[in-house]
Amino acid sequence: MAEAPSGPTTVQGIEAYGAGGFRVGGQAFRGSILVLPGGVQPWAVTDASGLDLDSFGPVLAAGGDIELLLIGCGARMTMIAPALRQALRDSGVVIDAMDTGAACRTYNVLRAEGRQVAAALIAVG
Repeated sequence: MAEAPSGPTTVQGIEAYGAGGFRVGGQAFRGSILVLPGGVQPWAVTDASGLDLDSFGPVLAAGGDIELLLIGCGARMTMIAPALRQALRDSGVVIDAMDTGAACRTYNVLRAEGRQVAAALIAVG
């Protein structure tokens, strides 16, 4: 797993990613995950091409607790369909898509700054 540095004030730092999983807050997770204000949970998404509004149900349920949702699209950044981006924005969720490694690093920086950030991370090999 590639190391993802975490800041000293990170509540749930993403400590590592790769080999098909993540280490968050000292716990190992296999497969894709959602890192939300209420904790980490499995995410059934394995490829960014399969993203739709239903994929983000738990994020939408968290509502106003999230200022920004980082989407880790896997090994490479993928453009999020404009209709999906708009539907999320209409639901109050602003997104920023990037490759999973960049999303992990950005999450840690924003959490260290005290921002209300969440991450939807597709596992990478």
